[in-house]
Parts: sequence; structure tokens; C-alpha cells
Amino acid sequence: MLSAYTGHSDNVFSVAWSPDGRAIASAGRDRTARIWDFTSGALYLTYRGHSDYLLSLAWSPDGRFIASGCTGGIVQVWRSDSGETIITYRGHTRFVRGLAWSPDGRFIASGGDYGDSSIQVWEAHSGIQLYRLADQYRIFALSWSPQGRQIVSASFDGTVAIRAAPDGAQLFAYHEHDGPVYAAAWSPDGQYIASAGQDTLVRIWSPVTGRTRCVYRGHSGAVKALAWSPDSACVASGGDDRTVRAWSVITGEEIATFNNYRSWVRSISWSPDGQYIAAASEKTVYLTILNGPQI
Repeated sequence: MLSAYTGHSDNVFSVAWSPDGRAIASAGRDRTARIWDFTSGALYLTYRGHSDYLLSLAWSPDGRFIASGCTGGIVQVWRSDSGETIITYRGHTRFVRGLAWSPDGRFIASGGDYGDSSIQVWEAHSGIQLYRLADQYRIFALSWSPQGRQIVSASFDGTVAIRAAPDGAQLFAYHEHDGPVYAAAWSPDGQYIASAGQDTLVRIWSPVTGRTRCVYRGHSGAVKALAWSPDSACVASGGDDRTVRAWSVITGEEIATFNNYRSWVRSISWSPDGQYIAAASEKTVYLTILNGPQI
């Protein structure tokens, strides 16, 4: 373990690396989002724009803005340099569990968990809603394809769905998981989707054919978080067994295991340079170097 950021007063549910690799943002049950300087580890901004627990957080592709979602159904878009709130989006009724910016930074996809169960796509800088897909089954994660044409969602009913980004039409549904799916992420090169959930498995599959490339079987508890390496060669996973594991997509082998976390891992993020993994566990954001000693 390289270092730990300990400014939160309650559980951290989301962590995300800035696109330029200079900062790490985190959000949690203490109703705050925080931005840490990666080089010094210093906390340089605390955002207090929410009145409810924060569940999700995502940087804009250019790094200028952050979107954060909470249990009250509110999504705030705010400046990453000053904390100034730009947009307050009120399309959801309760838990906003998934947030993802389109690759061009124009739109945000947000997913509602318990009490909402919708997928919504809206303009990031005006809050104008493009569409709302109701009657989903508790959305836990969303990810845009690198080209911005499709969106993948992970649902509590075990479905991983690919939808057309412009109108939300379902194009394909992946049903290979047994139980709720808590995480899904498109690879940076667009070739694969990683998904994971209650069945303890991490699956890598093709968004074109739906065929499973490989299945990782190392976790002993539900997998709650996934992150791709920038070069799409590896996937990191974390969950209820208090570990973060890194897997090779090329060989299907586990290449690293980190298990010095005090409790469950709810969110992970891979640094843009591919050298570090940030993980949220309890009140702490942990930073691990991949080329260092395994713990």
C-alpha cells in the first residue's frame, strides 16, 4: 500500500482519478466530495453541495467538472478547481448510483438504484433531459462506449444491457451472471466489457458478439467495483472480500492481489498512467502501486 487519504468522516462510496492524473476525487456518506492532490496527498477542495449521502462521482473528460449523485436523487455538476455548482439535476427521485460522462463531455448518463430504477441521459451543462428509461431494475453502474454511441448498464436483476446512446434503445442483454450485477465498464479500446457482481465472478465479453472471453474466479465475496487499465490489457476488481485484484485480459491470469483493506471495497479507479490503483474502503481512499510489492 502506497498511501491512504483519511479526510472523510464516514464511508466512501466512490473514487475517481482525474483525466490528467494529478488528482483523485472521492465521495461518501459524510455528504461531501473531496479532491486530493496526487503528488502531495493534500486535500485541496471539499464540496458540500449535497444534503444527502453521496453514492457516485465522475470527472468530465476534460477534467474541468465533476458530477456527483446522492441518495436524495440529486446530481450536481460543479467546477473541479473551485467547487462552484454549475447545474443541479433533479430528474431522479432517489438513489443515484451510476454516473458517466459521454466521451465528448456533452452528456451525462445517470442511473437510479433503490427507489428510482431509471436510466436518464441529459445535457451536462444545461440539465436538459434527452430521455428517461423507467422501469429498470435498480441500476448500479453505467459506462459509455469510447466512441460515445452506446451505453452499458449493470442491474440488480442480473442483466448487463447495451443501449443506443441517442435514444436508449436496447441493443443487447448479457445474462451470464448469477444474481445482481454491481459493476460494468467498457474497455478504453472498445473491444470488451467487464462485468461483475454477487456471484463473485468477473466476466470479460464482447459487446459485438456477446461471447465471453474469460471469467476470473479469485474473489470469495460479491464484486462491487471494476476498473480497466488505460491500455485495456488488465482489469482491476474489488469487493466484499476486502481485496483488490488485477487480471490480465490477454492470459486470463491474476497478476496482483492486494488485501490490506480493513473492510469491503466499494469503488476503484486506475490512474491514467497505469501505475496506480485508488480504492475506497470504509472512510479511507487507499493508493496502491502496481509495480511495488504485493500485500
